[in-house]
Amino acid sequence: MTAPVPVPVPVRDPFAELNDAQRDAVEHGLDDAEHAAPLLVIAGAGSGKTKTLAARVARLVCAGADPQRLLLLTFSRRAAAEMVARAGGLLQIALGLPAGSTPPVLPWAGTFHGIGARLLRQYAARIGLSESFSILDRGDAEDLMALVRQECGLAAAAKRFPMKGTCLAIYSRAVNSRADLQEVLTSSYPWCADWLDELGRLFAAYTAEKQRQQVLDYDDLLLYWAGMMAEPALASHVGSRFDHVLVDEYQDTNRLQAAILKALKPDGRGVTVVGDDAQSIYSFRAADVRNILAFPHQFPVPARVVTLERNYRSTQPILAASNAVMAEAAERFTKDLWSDRVSSHKPQLVTVEDDAAQARWVAERILAHREQGLRLKSQAVLFRASHHSATLELELARRNIPFVKFGGLKFLEAAHVKDVLSVLRWAENPRHRLAGFRVALLVAGIGPASARRLLDAMDAAAQPREVLLSFRPPPAAREEWRALTDLLQALRAESAWPAEMKQVHAWYQPQLERLYDDARVRQADLSQLAQIAGGYASRERFLTELALDPPQSTSDEAGTPHLDEDYLILSTIHSAKGQEWQSVHVLNVVDGCIPGDMATGSAAQIEEERRLLYVAMTRAKQHLHLLVPQRFYVTQQGRFADQHMYASLTRFIPPPVALAFDRVAPTTRGSQAIVPEETLPALDLRERVRSMWR
Repeated sequence: MTAPVPVPVPVRDPFAELNDAQRDAVEHGLDDAEHAAPLLVIAGAGSGKTKTLAARVARLVCAGADPQRLLLLTFSRRAAAEMVARAGGLLQIALGLPAGSTPPVLPWAGTFHGIGARLLRQYAARIGLSESFSILDRGDAEDLMALVRQECGLAAAAKRFPMKGTCLAIYSRAVNSRADLQEVLTSSYPWCADWLDELGRLFAAYTAEKQRQQVLDYDDLLLYWAGMMAEPALASHVGSRFDHVLVDEYQDTNRLQAAILKALKPDGRGVTVVGDDAQSIYSFRAADVRNILAFPHQFPVPARVVTLERNYRSTQPILAASNAVMAEAAERFTKDLWSDRVSSHKPQLVTVEDDAAQARWVAERILAHREQGLRLKSQAVLFRASHHSATLELELARRNIPFVKFGGLKFLEAAHVKDVLSVLRWAENPRHRLAGFRVALLVAGIGPASARRLLDAMDAAAQPREVLLSFRPPPAAREEWRALTDLLQALRAESAWPAEMKQVHAWYQPQLERLYDDARVRQADLSQLAQIAGGYASRERFLTELALDPPQSTSDEAGTPHLDEDYLILSTIHSAKGQEWQSVHVLNVVDGCIPGDMATGSAAQIEEERRLLYVAMTRAKQHLHLLVPQRFYVTQQGRFADQHMYASLTRFIPPPVALAFDRVAPTTRGSQAIVPEETLPALDLRERVRSMWR
């Protein structure tokens, strides 16, 4: 009997949903892989980048590529896992595999650092490493840097020497940018420039100690991989293991990563990179936009460029405005994002009086969107710097609008803000033990034991302020302690509010510079705190209102409220990249904020700030509001100067670009009549309160 002919499993086209440009990228080089040029996919915001790259991986395998010889490099394990899952799903369909079966695995899919660690382990014996080397996490690396810093005698320097975290950040920047240490200090850490020789000696000792202990830190994984690939024989051996190398988010690569890619495939064959130059916003991590801009001419055969312009996220008016902003860029890959999501509503440029009016308008619009059916989770407020949301956070708390904040600690939880508030609270109430303990430890020379001794004595005394004034600190702390007690005495007197904030700042400024390497950045938070303080009639009222922000309405970085099923998203623009929301509000779209006043030192910095605004705008799907305060609070040279300056719309939206927006100027809300105080009843509630517990 003749065996029955097996019925083939019908296979549907897994790539049928690709648009023409996506399919063009996916099919590139399949007809002549031997001579195919390297491929650069410029994937505009919301254009299906992940879908396209996963489809190319699957299509290569379907065309006969060995999954074991395919290298996929991403910037996070989550991205790698998503890419593998998507490619696997497409392969399952393409190969007609039954549901539940396992598609071909991609063993070489992962992050740059993860793949680097695997290769270094395999080639350890040939590059002078122990096969059993350990990898330090960030905390361990900082602790080792601190130990070496101490052994080099730099912790006892007469002048302020960078703390361990800053030292490691400088080291990391120098490694990843492949820049000279002096160049790194001049461009990114100017206050450390006088320590050039000492930092060089520290990093040499740090490197020697890592080698002695047979450990690598996070940056070493790229440094040693690039060093290995600089040896032609080793580079050829590693490169021959892979027929295809695909890189996601190429605009975020640093010079080390670009060098590794070029050494893997010097002729460019089998190379695919995907990215968007308009979304290159991580230069502070040593990412170099030149990598993607120069990619087409990096190899002997010029790369083919495929541009994905169809956007699946935003309405056409939002895209028109975003395109107009980027059209002003000095250098870019030309693309014109478009969508079939039509809308009669342009994005809005909303002019408001000041920061407080901005907070009110945003809160009101968020509630209005909620009433129209948009959940809070589908709305986001974005900002250039974390402290820009301070006033809004207080407004949201007053209105009982829960939120989470991404990209930095919440304003009132930042250590330096808590320091200043603790000084005010201790002055207001000398029995406030937590505030007192925090403030005492701010004084150089006062340790936990001395602080507890003082607070125990104050707790036992009838007049705690007298104990405070008569306290004898350790000899090393006498001068600093006297300055603190003088401040507390001054704050006890009936001084004008909020002028007291200037007195506190004058005392705290040296502590801020001593305790925090990024004091200049933190100064902006304190300026914001002074502005908020000016909105209250007294110190007591100010502290009381802040205390009324309940724990349930706060959240840790990237946390979620436990008592609310719905919550608004607050985020820095950097942390928002890759996300999307139905409605987006962007705060402070004015010169001085976007671009930031410390990010205009060069043309490259200004261009990155333009891209930052573009990233913020392209997060919006349906509603986009750019807020433009007419004036805002500023300080000069680190001093409190109770000064409001007029602001101007960001330079990235000149008059021709502004035509892509609707202009909105909310009317000033009227004041409410106040009931005369003399008409109110007189009550003594003390006895009533005492009787509750009888």
